[in-house]
Amino acid sequence: MPPQKPIVLVVAVALIDKQRRVLLAQRPAGKKMAGLWEFPGGKVEDNETPEQALVRELHEELGITVDIADLEPLAFASHTYDDFHLLMPLFDCPRWQGELKGREGQALAWVSAADLNNYDMPPADLPLIEPLRRALK
Repeated sequence: MPPQKPIVLVVAVALIDKQRRVLLAQRPAGKKMAGLWEFPGGKVEDNETPEQALVRELHEELGITVDIADLEPLAFASHTYDDFHLLMPLFDCPRWQGELKGREGQALAWVSAADLNNYDMPPADLPLIEPLRRALK
C-alpha cells in the first residue's frame, strides 16, 4: 500500500446572485494553478470550523461579510493531487454584505450554470459543477 498523503481541508462557497449565477475567482499569477477559475474559499486553519474559515476567507479575499447562518452545505469534493489529498466542502450562500472585490488581484466572473464548463478549473472543483447546477435549477 502506498504511503498516506496528508489530507488538506479546504472550504469553498457558491455565492449566488439574483440572476442565479455563481461567482468564480481566477487564481492570480504566482499561485499554484494560476489562471484557473475556482469557487472562492481557502484553507481551514487549526481550531476553525469550515464555516468560520469561509467567513474569514471571504472577508480577506473578497471584502464581504457573510453570516454563518446563511451558509448551507451543498456538496463536497475529495481529490488526490500528487503530494496531498484535498477534502473540500462546498457551501451555498445567497446573501452577503459589502461590495465584492478581488482583494488579492484575482479576476472575478459571474457565471451561469450552463457556462461553468467554459472555465478551466482545478481538478478538485470539477465534481462540484453538477451538484451546483442541480441547486441552481
